[in-house]
Amino acid sequence: MAVEIIETVRSMQARSDAWRSAGETIALVPTMGAFHEAHLSLMREGRRRADRLVVSLFVNPTQFGPGEDYDAYPRDLEADLKAAEGIGLDVLFHPSAGEMYPVGYATSVEVEELTETLCGPSRPGHFRGVATVVAKLFQAVRPHVAVFGEKDFQQLAVIRRMAADLHFDIEIVGVPIVREEDGLAMSSRNMYLSADERKTALSLSRSLDVARRMIADGERGALAIVERLRKEIESAGPCTIDYVSVADPETMAHKTTVDGPVLVVLAVKVGRARLIDNTVVAPPASP
Repeated sequence: MAVEIIETVRSMQARSDAWRSAGETIALVPTMGAFHEAHLSLMREGRRRADRLVVSLFVNPTQFGPGEDYDAYPRDLEADLKAAEGIGLDVLFHPSAGEMYPVGYATSVEVEELTETLCGPSRPGHFRGVATVVAKLFQAVRPHVAVFGEKDFQQLAVIRRMAADLHFDIEIVGVPIVREEDGLAMSSRNMYLSADERKTALSLSRSLDVARRMIADGERGALAIVERLRKEIESAGPCTIDYVSVADPETMAHKTTVDGPVLVVLAVKVGRARLIDNTVVAPPASP
């Protein structure tokens, strides 16, 4: 059975209202397309949690900064539909930029504090674009559950904060990172990598393994962990480190000491691909 494609907000709202009137629950998986196994894992989780599954496919211009890859971002609707075969999508919500941001559009959603560290400083306006488009998707789809990947850990925290602050009655679900066989976190931007660049990119997941070992062995100084991870990444090949941080998994604030569970998180430019990865690590309990 072919997936229904809806391209307007009003039509999407009408479909969701009909489902809700029938007592059915709705799960939303927001995406920018270029589906891979990580996207499919989110869809399966949405399928498991609700009667109806809506996947949005929208390359959101407001979350890309000047010089970023908005124009180059992969777009192939036919390939995405084929990739999602068998998941059980009820609707693919596929609006245009003009539908989401009509002429005269002048309203944005800004989440403070959580966006002031990590990706925030290097991508000004990014999280405003993310929060705004997700709020608009929530209004269009009216889901009971929305599913996001934990690879974008800061984004997930921002969306949870926004949903709570704006009283969206939506359960926000995070799904663990899906990795390639070699450990590289799955990302649509991985297709930008040459063979040599991919070898360099493997240093991201490898460095997270180093952080886990250091903490398990008793290292509690965040600076020592960050310096060791930087050396691991820089020794792997040409790249530009945006940041490596040991952060609070709730506030995203940089930490100086591993005194409980911490988010080890990094962003690195390899070739033209900006890659992110993370892990949450808790020190072993004292005997």
